Parts: sequence; structure tokens; C-alpha cells
Amino acid sequence: MTAPTRSHPELTPDHAATVRATLPAIGAAIDEITTVFYRTLFSAHPDLRRDLFNRGNQAQGSQPRALAASIAAFATYLVDPALPHPAAMLARIGHKHASLGITAEQYQVVHDNLFAAIVEVLGAEVVTAPVAEAWDRVYWLMADALIDLEKRLYIDAGVQPGQVWRAVTVIERTDDPAGPAVFRVRAVDPAEELPGFVAGQYISVGVRLTDGARQLRQYSLIGAAGDGTLTFAVKRVAAAPGCPAGEVSSWLHERVGTGDRLEISLPFGDLTIDPDATTPLVLVSAGIGVTPMVGILEHLAAHDPGRPVTVLHADRRASEHPLRARVLALVERLDNVRTEFWYTEDTHRGRLDLTAVELPGDADVHVCGNDRFLDTARAQLRAADVPDARIHIEQFTPTDWRR
Repeated sequence: MTAPTRSHPELTPDHAATVRATLPAIGAAIDEITTVFYRTLFSAHPDLRRDLFNRGNQAQGSQPRALAASIAAFATYLVDPALPHPAAMLARIGHKHASLGITAEQYQVVHDNLFAAIVEVLGAEVVTAPVAEAWDRVYWLMADALIDLEKRLYIDAGVQPGQVWRAVTVIERTDDPAGPAVFRVRAVDPAEELPGFVAGQYISVGVRLTDGARQLRQYSLIGAAGDGTLTFAVKRVAAAPGCPAGEVSSWLHERVGTGDRLEISLPFGDLTIDPDATTPLVLVSAGIGVTPMVGILEHLAAHDPGRPVTVLHADRRASEHPLRARVLALVERLDNVRTEFWYTEDTHRGRLDLTAVELPGDADVHVCGNDRFLDTARAQLRAADVPDARIHIEQFTPTDWRR
């Protein structure tokens, strides 16, 4: 199976009919397919699990679910173009890949192991030659779209594909009272001065752990842009049932201070604000999900203090609200701002309920928090008749596109 040529950018009618007929069976088995896929991929390429894939997400199963859901969502759109175009899904994946330095050659490795897993799970009697050919085309249509997007991202960043990593020195570390460690970094090589960024973007941070693995995590940028430094906050992820302790967050908290060196990527991320827009903003967060909102507030305070903004945050108590003092200081620099905090153990307000909050009808709403909070917030915003096009969800864990 090889990539289709660019002269055939869509499914043929026969391919579409085959995909439509087999989508229920493949969809029903796709979690098992991707479990087998990752097992065989890491068996053949152990360096990928050690040095590229998030071992915590693998342990929880969120990474396999994300891959499965993205392919199923893309195939569903191909056979029913009346559905919304999966551009947002592709953009999210493409930016994540660019922040990891993914290149076009790696898609062939994924392809070969994925199709071997499909045959293993469903059997050769189901995955006939026409079925394999049709789903092969689905994969490469999606892969080609991502490869093209990632090439454009690398061009915009002024680098060759995959060459996104920079050696940096920590010039300041502060520890927020609520727990996060805040790192401000500068390029080791003055010739590779760190670029500016758009509010809402993130970087990847790579660390070499004691077992030799190079693990990568993404952290939202929270400082002012354009001074040759980048600032990000790291919450230490504690172990919980079904969720191991965060390897990278623990390493950063325990081992990294002022003067130490790190490896970071250039900034990426598509869930950003339009700096030229004048429409109201609504920033909704819970826990460490406040970090991209801080980046947005930093931009507004420096460049657009008159833009209407509503800041809504939920936490258990004020003492656990990450970067609370920083948020309040930024809010003081804005001219048209409304702020409401919900602390379930400090007050009697209960949990944040967006259906009870007066939201501007033309507002762009940015939401970030844990998975359960995001699902609840999305449902509440829809119940409040906020159009999906105005809801921008930032999710720290791999996204299940079937939700």
C-alpha cells in the first residue's frame, strides 16, 4: 500500500461506497485496532515510545483513542461531505505534530503498522483487497492534508521540517503558591533568539529522564511576547487511579532551577485570539487550564486593554487557583473586564454554570480545563445558544474527536 498521487485528491465513488459499508465494523473495532497498532509499532520501533510518544497518555489509553477517533471522523466526513469539514481537527493535530518536530517520512511508518493491525484484528476475510485499497486512500488523504499543513507551519516558523528545537537557559524560576512552577527561558545561542508568539500558543519541552527516555510535553505560554524570552507554567501531575504521575512535570519541579538548561520547541498552537478583532472575549478555565487565559490576558493588557473580556474560573478553593495573583494583576490593567471566580470549598456558589452567566452574544469563548470540565462547559455553552463556531476548546490531553 502506497500513498495515492496528488492527482486523485478525493475518494472515488467505489472507494466511498466501500468505506461507507465498512465504517461501522471498523469503527466498532477501532479501539482494539489502535491498541494492536501501538503494540506492534513500539515493538518494531521502541525508540518512538521512549523518545517521542507520551508514555503517560499511552498508559491511560488516551493516545490510542485520539488516533482512532481522528481517522474515524475523517473517514465519516469523506463519505458524507455535508458534515462539517474536519479542518479544526486537522489544524489541532498539525500544530501538535509541528511542536514535536514530526516529518513526512514518519507517516509511512504509522501507515504500515496501522494497516497490519487492521488486518490482524478484522481478519483477511474482512479486509479484502478493495477494502484495504479504500481505507488506504482514506489514510493517505488525511496524512497528505496533515503533511501539507505541517510544511506550511515549518515555513512560517522559518525552519526546515522538524527543526523546531532550541537549547535554552532558565533565567528565572518562581513557584506559584497554588503549586505550579513558572519558568522563564532564553536561547543559549544568541543567534537563535526565541521568537514571539500569538496569545494562546504553546511550546513543547523535552527532557531526558533517568532511564534514558526523552519525553515531550506541551505547556502554554503565559508571558509577554517579543522580548527574546518565553515563559511557561508547569503543574506537577500527581499519580491517580489509572493515571501515573507526570514524568516531565515531576522532573521539571524537582530538577530545574535558574541557570539550568532545557530543550524547547518553537511556539505552535491554533487556538489563538485574533489580535485585530474587537469582539468580546469570554475566558473560561478550571485548574491549570488558566494558563492559556493568562497568555491572552497578557496580550490584552499590553496591546488591547479596551477590548471587552469576561474572565470565569473554577477551582476548589482560592488557595488552589493557579496564577491567581497574576490574573488579578492583569485584570487591573484592563478597561472593560468582568471577573467571576467559583470556589466550591470556599463559597456556597457551587460549580460554575455557564447557562446562568450573561454572555455577550457575539463573544468568542475560550475554554480550558480537564476533560470532564470541558465536556460540561461545551454542553452548557450549547444550551446557552452559543454557536459552535465561537467556542474554542483547548485540551491538554489527546482529543477524542468522537465526542
